[in-house]
Amino acid sequence: MNRTEKITALYERLSHDDEQIGDSNSIVNQKAMLESYATQHGFKNTVHYTDDGWSGANFERPSWKQLIADIEAGKVGCVIAKDMSRIGRDYLQTGFYTEVLFRQRGVRFIAISNGVDSDDQSSGEFAPFINIMSEWYVRDCSRKQKAQYQIRGKSGKPTTNTLPYGFKKDPAEKHHWLVDEEAAEVVRRIFRLSAEGKGPQTIAKILMADRVERPSYYLAQKGWGTRQSNADMSRPYDWTNSTVRDILAKPEYMGHTVNFRAYKPSYKDKKMIKHSPEEWLIFENTHEAIVDEDTWRLAQRSRQTVRRTDTTGEANPLTGLIFCADCGARMYNHKRGKQDYKAGAQRDPETGLYPGDYYNCATYDLTAKRTEQKCCSHFITTKAVRALVLEAIKTASAYAVSDEKSFVEKVRATSKIQQESAAKELKIKLGRNRKRSAELDNLIKKLYESYANGKISEKRFEVLSAGYEQEQEELEAAVQREQAELDSFHADTDRADKFLELVKKYTDFSVLTTPMLLEFVDKILVHAPEKVDGERVQEVDIFLRFIGKVDIPTPEPTPEELAEQEKKRLLRKKAREYRHHYREKKRAELAAE
Repeated sequence: MNRTEKITALYERLSHDDEQIGDSNSIVNQKAMLESYATQHGFKNTVHYTDDGWSGANFERPSWKQLIADIEAGKVGCVIAKDMSRIGRDYLQTGFYTEVLFRQRGVRFIAISNGVDSDDQSSGEFAPFINIMSEWYVRDCSRKQKAQYQIRGKSGKPTTNTLPYGFKKDPAEKHHWLVDEEAAEVVRRIFRLSAEGKGPQTIAKILMADRVERPSYYLAQKGWGTRQSNADMSRPYDWTNSTVRDILAKPEYMGHTVNFRAYKPSYKDKKMIKHSPEEWLIFENTHEAIVDEDTWRLAQRSRQTVRRTDTTGEANPLTGLIFCADCGARMYNHKRGKQDYKAGAQRDPETGLYPGDYYNCATYDLTAKRTEQKCCSHFITTKAVRALVLEAIKTASAYAVSDEKSFVEKVRATSKIQQESAAKELKIKLGRNRKRSAELDNLIKKLYESYANGKISEKRFEVLSAGYEQEQEELEAAVQREQAELDSFHADTDRADKFLELVKKYTDFSVLTTPMLLEFVDKILVHAPEKVDGERVQEVDIFLRFIGKVDIPTPEPTPEELAEQEKKRLLRKKAREYRHHYREKKRAELAAE
């Protein structure tokens, strides 16, 4: 195929910014101009390659990619464009195509308005400068767009054109969001499930089982959003845990606008870089909320509590809240009889727990079979922990409601003692670090004197001084941090009030629910068991949110309660004796064989 038989490619491109300049750059006018030029100069076999609505800074345009593929296949003999900027506004890439690729493939290039024709060497002398000016135009547009973006974002208007699932645009005001009730109900359900202690993966499975349409499919069906055209319509109910996590993490569902989540360092960059949440700009109550603030924060607390799913595929809601009091490690949840669960073991109808459901120290579990065993067994049943937690919540809540004044005074006193103790330790540490920093000043001074007097070499001086200076920098940073922390210590008078608000949300304390557990409990410390009068005794510290570990006065037990306690003690004693006799009997039988 000779050059005259090859395609004469007429390339047109128009971006949204070009549309604002006027009709001269319109696709219709570009096509008319190129066709007229081709006819006047005898070019045959013309084919249009058109990219409408594509930026010149982006070379991933569909028609441009097709043109390059045809050039590399040897089908194109000449490329004609209105001007250099139609090819692109990145001077390096435009130069590569027009000066390198086209020449290598024997393709003639003509930019009509710029007077550039690759068959006339003199006409291309200014082409590089034209390309640079084209890129400068893109830079200038990008700078103006960034300025408008910043103004809009700082004014409280949303900077995103992609609305979160559950919202729709207000037809009367494009920057205002309305609640899409159909999707909003799914969002509320997701937050309720999270508040109940269920993780994103479990929530995704529930939604799939109930055949709830996933967001991308739902929005594509509605015809909303610019990105929904690429949605996979063959999997309408395939929710993923990442989708659920994204929904749970958005403050927008409380009615807030969140701007500047991400940015591009340069208009040439394709990938957005995420800002940390501290860098977000949040405007509160800008649109109707889908979930209230308490529900949203409870869901965040549930998400932050890391839970391991067990052999039954479930996660115990206590996991992530319960720790070993001696080594500080998390307590692992175990369920005995893995085969029994597969065979269909039944839960306790009262507690909802499986038989053999217990916790133990993670450090002990991981090192129990090693030569060097660490920590010790802190075995405690889930049933016992839940009973203790429920009793602690009931006792503290009853005391708070019955005698608010006394409760507030006690919480403030406890908070003050805890802070004074922490402040005392911090002052000691702060003084020690300041003393060491002063010592380093003297050492650096003496070291310099030794170097100036020729007692040590320059290399030795640099090594030693660098080490001292690094240590001093770290100390100074620690001193500033510790001083700021010390300055922030104060008695929190709002703690008791916050706890009272929480108590008044609940009217029934007969059963420990997962939301109640997450809202009331901060952490649980389990101590190692001890033997007291032949009985196994174990201390458990329960720290409640806002008030910590507060010693609540408890009433003296009634004669009936004392009698019940004695009855239980005798039953435990009888059970121990039975186990002891049973083991002795088995040993005797083995010895006789």
